[in-house]
Amino acid sequence: MTAAVLSIGTELTRGELVNTNASWLAERLTLLGFEVQELRVVDDDVGRIVETLRALASKHRVIVATGGLGPTTDDLTTIAAAQALGVGLERHEPSLDAIRRRFAKLGREMSKTNEKQADFPIGATILPNAVGTAPGFAIELDGARVFFLPGVPFEMRRIVEDHVEPAIASLAERTTHQIRLRTFGLPESVVGEKLSGIEESEPAVTLGYRASFPEIEVKVLARASNHAEAEGIARRIAQTVRDRLGDAVFGETDDTFAGYVGQMLRDRGLTLAIAESCTGGMIGAMVTSVPGSSEYLLLDAVTYSNAAKHDLLGVDVELMRHHGAVSGEVAGAMAEGALARADAHLGVAVTGIAGPGGGTDAKPVGTVWFALAQRGAPTVTRTMNLPGDRERIRTLASYVALKMVADAAISRGRA
Repeated sequence: MTAAVLSIGTELTRGELVNTNASWLAERLTLLGFEVQELRVVDDDVGRIVETLRALASKHRVIVATGGLGPTTDDLTTIAAAQALGVGLERHEPSLDAIRRRFAKLGREMSKTNEKQADFPIGATILPNAVGTAPGFAIELDGARVFFLPGVPFEMRRIVEDHVEPAIASLAERTTHQIRLRTFGLPESVVGEKLSGIEESEPAVTLGYRASFPEIEVKVLARASNHAEAEGIARRIAQTVRDRLGDAVFGETDDTFAGYVGQMLRDRGLTLAIAESCTGGMIGAMVTSVPGSSEYLLLDAVTYSNAAKHDLLGVDVELMRHHGAVSGEVAGAMAEGALARADAHLGVAVTGIAGPGGGTDAKPVGTVWFALAQRGAPTVTRTMNLPGDRERIRTLASYVALKMVADAAISRGRA
């Protein structure tokens, strides 16, 4: 059974906003067993929205549309849906009351313009919004079930989970199963080479790749006569992928790299201290994005200047003068200083040249030194010349540092 995703908003057609909703919805529909054949984007124009809705409804059983349900004059989706149906609008008083209550809960007075968010095409099914002011709604258009959702991602996702998926789950027969494996440390071309031959030997399996710097996601999609059989095939092939890619695979679906590193530390009862220079707190931000990271993160020292490296971490001034702040010697002293200050099991440090200026022939932009210090073992340092602009260099450096932490935790075992 086919489905389509429609994203509505001039900010999308102009490229002012990244359309993350469409990819999320397409994946959810695929997991439910639908064959998503179209992803459409249309601007805030009633005529073009109506035209697009009718075109999609003539070809697909399910359409999920996002955007244009707000209180401003350019939010025209509800009007377009009513015109596509050939009906007028009617106010839904329970929705209006819910919007008022939400504003009151936030200690704010509801604007008159928010009232339009309680207007829907006559006969529409209302989809309450538990986390925002704009309810969604559903209609039947030329035999297609069309769901209209707010464009705010976390609101859209909640309505999908609460209302859309329960309404359409039985429409498509689930004969597929997909497993998403997240990797770091191998280029996309190398990942593809290591997995070559799998699809040829497994006709029921399709492998997909998605690069989201600096990670590569491998999607294993299996098809069979029923969902249980498809899931079995997908899990078997996913294990083959893991075997071929080794420790580059760190998780599935919504797992994060920082979460994986944190789990390695937590499982072994290890604590961590971080010393950052060119990454400017990015490593610590990644680590603390994981709930419960206070169990293992003891210190994150952002020592951007030489004075801070000396005052906070105890790095010798003469060492920095002789070798330069971007050096293995200084990175090692930073990691050891963080380890000692926090009395942690592991200490990691990063110092480098993220650019766009500051590079030399000997140390070009992208030169980054890493160090890993740990109790009872010699400090390890390494250098890399990282490609890309300032943000990519800092991001990749943060991942490399955390990979060193994870590898050390695995090899070290329980504290």
